[in-house]
Amino acid sequence: QVQLVESGGGLVQPEGSLRLSCAASGSIFSINVMGWYRQAPGKQRELVAAITGGGSTHYEGYVKGRFTISRDNAKNTVYLQMNSLKPEDTAVYYCNADVRTPPDYRILEVWGRGTLVTVSS
Repeated sequence: QVQLVESGGGLVQPEGSLRLSCAASGSIFSINVMGWYRQAPGKQRELVAAITGGGSTHYEGYVKGRFTISRDNAKNTVYLQMNSLKPEDTAVYYCNADVRTPPDYRILEVWGRGTLVTVSS
């Protein structure tokens, strides 16, 4: 079994910064893509950013230039540095990972429980 645990959410003023972390634990052989999604009240969950095991990144347009995704493969951890935050960034942020698990090494998609980010003055 594999778990993802997010941390780092909270209340921040507009134009402020936050850094989210997500650590994977459990029966892990390797982790392919790791990503951050978010879901605002009354809206569907949407992709924010993703990163491959080799470090290639993808950002959705609404965060490009403001958010930075990174990962530490040795710690099975992904980060999201969020700068210049806007009220419309308010949402629950979820970590997602494609994990290859023993003994058959099939890929399992895993979600964290989410961490709330509130941007407000």
